[in-house]
Amino acid sequence: MSFYIPYTRYKDFELADYFANCSNNNVIKSLEKNNPAAEDLITLLSPAAEDFIELMAQKAHTLSLQNFGKSILLYTPLYIANYCENECLYCGFNVKNNIPRKILSLAEIEKEAQAIAKTGLQHILILCGEAPAISSFSYIQQSVRILKKYFSSLSIEIYPLTTNQYKQLIDEGVDGLTLYQEVYNEATYKKLHCSGPKTNYRFRLDAPERALEASMRTVNIGALLGLADVRKEAFSMLLHAQYLQDKYPAAEISISIPRLRPQVADFKAPYAVSDKNLVQIVTVARIFMPRVGITLSTRENARLRDNLIPLGVTKMSAGSVTTVGGHTIVEAYDKTQSQFEIADKRGVEEMKKTLLEKGYQPILKDWMALDIRV
Repeated sequence: MSFYIPYTRYKDFELADYFANCSNNNVIKSLEKNNPAAEDLITLLSPAAEDFIELMAQKAHTLSLQNFGKSILLYTPLYIANYCENECLYCGFNVKNNIPRKILSLAEIEKEAQAIAKTGLQHILILCGEAPAISSFSYIQQSVRILKKYFSSLSIEIYPLTTNQYKQLIDEGVDGLTLYQEVYNEATYKKLHCSGPKTNYRFRLDAPERALEASMRTVNIGALLGLADVRKEAFSMLLHAQYLQDKYPAAEISISIPRLRPQVADFKAPYAVSDKNLVQIVTVARIFMPRVGITLSTRENARLRDNLIPLGVTKMSAGSVTTVGGHTIVEAYDKTQSQFEIADKRGVEEMKKTLLEKGYQPILKDWMALDIRV
């Protein structure tokens, strides 16, 4: 059974009707529960719960300390290609956007790896557009073999794969998958994804589970906030995360909460997502799922990122660039377009300093696979 089956129970759930009858007393009761149910999740995501954000923040902070201590894992993304076959209206890599395209050679990937490794980071996220004819599965495998020489943990944010393909990448050294559904509302999904393989809603929705079936160590999911109603998207994402955590308890399940950022397509977000919305989602996520990882990227500005650290964030990017080869290839900034604008441009050392000043330990390495072959 895939997540799509339990998701359909709430697919047409009218949040507006529920919120209209959501009282302060409902919020307090849900907040006091140790094991909140789906209905409590809706309550805590409601507009009425905004008046209780301070109390939710206190509980989220306590749960974060209990489950993760005062440490933040740092990582950085590495874009290896921006070719894409998809017509996604909100994305800078949209196949119809007239931008220069680039795919890194294996030598260029190694150069990028060497530069990133010098910062001390040992966790890296490999990204590319969805163009299997160019950024082929074989190319991904070769890239992983090079990067594995420099980093202890490799995660991928690429096009969805089959279970067997995920297994092959795990055998090569990949231990993490990041894959956003982008938008859970199926009707909206169809409107925003006009052509290309990404139009297959179900294949993408089930990809995290295929990776977990292949024994992926960590899986990070998310919704791109601003594409649909923010509260219902957060609700769907957290139900998805809970489903994966319950079915695959040995794996590390995480969520990301990216907001739509300006990019080359000049797409305007149809739904506003305020800072208060983001704070509410982070605190509710921690209360609803005390053990879930929460990733906060450089899409958000430095001040907001710093203020969210005590509320449940466990993983943050640093020294990020969203251009292909942007860590070392100077001309990349001129010849390739970024996928979206970065708001927090702090490097690794500055992020480490900030975390230490806030009393948190920056973690550059918390995982290394052991070779048990005789």
